[in-house]
Amino acid sequence: MIIDIHGHYTTAPAPHTEWREAQLKAWEAGTATPLYPRISDDDIRETLEKNQLRLIAERGADMTIFSPRASAMGHHLGDITTSAAWAAACNDLIARAVALYPHTFVGVAQLPQQAGVGLEEAIRELDRVVSMGFVGVNVNPDPSGGHWTSPPLTDRYWYPLWERMVEHDVPGMVHVSASANPAFHATGAHYMNADTTAFMQLLQGDLFADFPSLRLIIPHGGGAVPYHWGRYRGLSDMLGKPGHAERLMSNVFLDTCVYHQPGIDLLMDVMPKESILFGSEMVGAVRGIDPTTGHYFDDTLRYVMAADLTDGERDGILSGNALRVYPRLASRLAARAA
Repeated sequence: MIIDIHGHYTTAPAPHTEWREAQLKAWEAGTATPLYPRISDDDIRETLEKNQLRLIAERGADMTIFSPRASAMGHHLGDITTSAAWAAACNDLIARAVALYPHTFVGVAQLPQQAGVGLEEAIRELDRVVSMGFVGVNVNPDPSGGHWTSPPLTDRYWYPLWERMVEHDVPGMVHVSASANPAFHATGAHYMNADTTAFMQLLQGDLFADFPSLRLIIPHGGGAVPYHWGRYRGLSDMLGKPGHAERLMSNVFLDTCVYHQPGIDLLMDVMPKESILFGSEMVGAVRGIDPTTGHYFDDTLRYVMAADLTDGERDGILSGNALRVYPRLASRLAARAA
């Protein structure tokens, strides 16, 4: 089995996105939010069958861990009330996609967040989506959208969320949303900055001493981490924590959303194979065809299959590691097989 752990509903039906725009306009005007539109099952089928489902079939994956569009989470927009309503609408749409294609999609949730606000709404939505069968959540380490006004992930501000995630035994993908800072391009800079920053925050702290079973996925190949692994190992020594960088990789996982073969080869060569999960983020940040290969940049399965791996290592990256990181998915598949 091949499990893509990084999929977003980037092709959601237009009325869904239009409602978000209307919601924010109503919030700015101080008027009532319009009712959420009627979106039929056929509308959902059309958006998925022409896009994600077609590409999954063409490229050879079996299952995608599917979450709302990350760049549209927009935690810097509106307030925590609008964020909660938008997260619920997005997660409900994911639940409908999963119900229509239960053998292909499994849900991961967007959480309501806002800089300077507590995490009560995020925890409430976490409880709700777990009851709906979701197997993980996306956590935005910078809900300000590129201004970094929130505490680091190791701060006790985050502890109530980590506690509830551990209680539910669900992992979190550390994933920012759109950039509100013109200095940072969203997918080319803000995403990479956040991936790298999140790892450095974890290196500076000792979060997993308090939460030894907490699992966090840093997407997009971990940002600068694999390329500068020597720097982080050295910084670990300088911080008086020799070996801390290596120890983090028991709780921190990286995906393969790296869009060329040399990048994947570096990731595989430098980082522990047990900490790498297959992901593509297809129909996402980079949608074009690489003129040097003739294949889509985000067809990351090609790179994994071409990497110098043993069969066991490749099987782990393509599914085995994901089943360890997402135990609720493993339980579901085991029950289905029985």
